Amino acid sequence: MAGPLADDFGREVTGVRISLTDRCNFDCVYCHNEGLGDTRGPMEPSDEEMSADDVVRFLEVVEGYGVDAVKFTGGEPMLRQDLEEIIERTPDSMEVSMTTNGTFLPGRAEDLKAAGLDRVNVSQDALDPDDFAEVTKSGAYEKVLEGVRAAVDAGLDPVKLNMVVFTHTAGYVEEMVEYVADNDGLQLQLIQYMPELTGKPEWNVDIGRVHDWLAEKADRVEHREMHDRKRYFVGEDSDDETGGMVEIVDPVENEEFCANCGRVRVTHEGYLKGCLNRNDDLRSMGEMTREEIADTFEEVVANRVPYYGEYLIEGEDGEYELNEKYLGAPSAAD
Repeated sequence: MAGPLADDFGREVTGVRISLTDRCNFDCVYCHNEGLGDTRGPMEPSDEEMSADDVVRFLEVVEGYGVDAVKFTGGEPMLRQDLEEIIERTPDSMEVSMTTNGTFLPGRAEDLKAAGLDRVNVSQDALDPDDFAEVTKSGAYEKVLEGVRAAVDAGLDPVKLNMVVFTHTAGYVEEMVEYVADNDGLQLQLIQYMPELTGKPEWNVDIGRVHDWLAEKADRVEHREMHDRKRYFVGEDSDDETGGMVEIVDPVENEEFCANCGRVRVTHEGYLKGCLNRNDDLRSMGEMTREEIADTFEEVVANRVPYYGEYLIEGEDGEYELNEKYLGAPSAAD
């Protein structure tokens, strides 16, 4: 097995994030569908979705390039009835995680764990059913809570609650932090709202204020190497260090975040993309032969650039603007 591929900025790619479908049973107001926009259509499976064989073949190829972690996403990945099969066939060398809205975890969490799923992120933006429904356009609040419990009981570790922080949810952060501190097995991931992907800048909030509040509340703070993320530990007991861990994912206008990115993304249709925020770097893997997968993966990694600090650069007025170097970059349609 070769070592990880690196782009021209020295960023090694050690993880892949694979969208298994763009179908979803929720209609969250902030959804950006892995940067592709709201492309969801009918709930029935589509021929455009990669097959289980395609997904596994891709993973087997990139394992040879030192990729040691995969996260399955959607849409809602659990709408794939072959999800357990895909996970079971994922190379043993890879850590396997998943992002889900949690509604299908009851009844399947144990099977997913047995298939090889290590950990799971469950989207939960509020602890009140009405607030939850306002954000997700879904009445599945109780089912999500049941799914979170099922994931913990199945031994998935950690079970992270994903909460997008914007004007609709900022008032719920404090109670969510207290919730994970009081419930063993849960962690909280606060995700900065990304107006550049959703087109509603008026929903943005100052994520720095959330950092400051947590820094005052936390018993200790750690830095993760990935994306230079901060982790805040709250409510710890001095004897056994129980309590809650809160992590902030804050990519917007964050050059350090982009400088530490080591992921390549795969769309449900089998396109590779080197950056969540860009769609002009999409590359098709064609018929997805091993040779085509390898060639496309090498090309995408070679062409990766940090979004903030390279693709977008800070202008004289302090605003980020497109780097002229990338004007006219080829798109997936070229």
